[in-house]
Amino acid sequence: TMPKEPAVLRQNILDTTAAILACGIDPKKCFLFRQSLVPEHAELAWILGCLTNVPRLLRLPQWKMKRASQNSEGTVGLLTYPVLQAADILLYKSTRVPVGEDQVLHLELAQDIAQRFNKKYGEFFPVPKAILSEL
Repeated sequence: TMPKEPAVLRQNILDTTAAILACGIDPKKCFLFRQSLVPEHAELAWILGCLTNVPRLLRLPQWKMKRASQNSEGTVGLLTYPVLQAADILLYKSTRVPVGEDQVLHLELAQDIAQRFNKKYGEFFPVPKAILSEL
């Protein structure tokens, strides 16, 4: 949600990919892709954003904390980032999502959005459940 220099962003992408591979992820057994190259993430985020009310997003603690660190000038990207996270989850019809405690509320938002979508348009998205780790 913060602008990056293009060269730094490209290097961050390479570094993150290297870290994922160093963790033992086998690209022969899973798909690795750059989210920004899949337009359906942003397209679904737009659709889901049209089903999400602003007061709900304003109540998220991450918004309040980040906004405070940005001198009370939080951006629309920062406010709507949890909707993009919901799109990332729902696009693949995920049923279980590994999250840390700090992301539980964002997953609950994804659950609410899935339920709202399904109620309006018929059963389409599974309602994802959290997998919480002790680590």
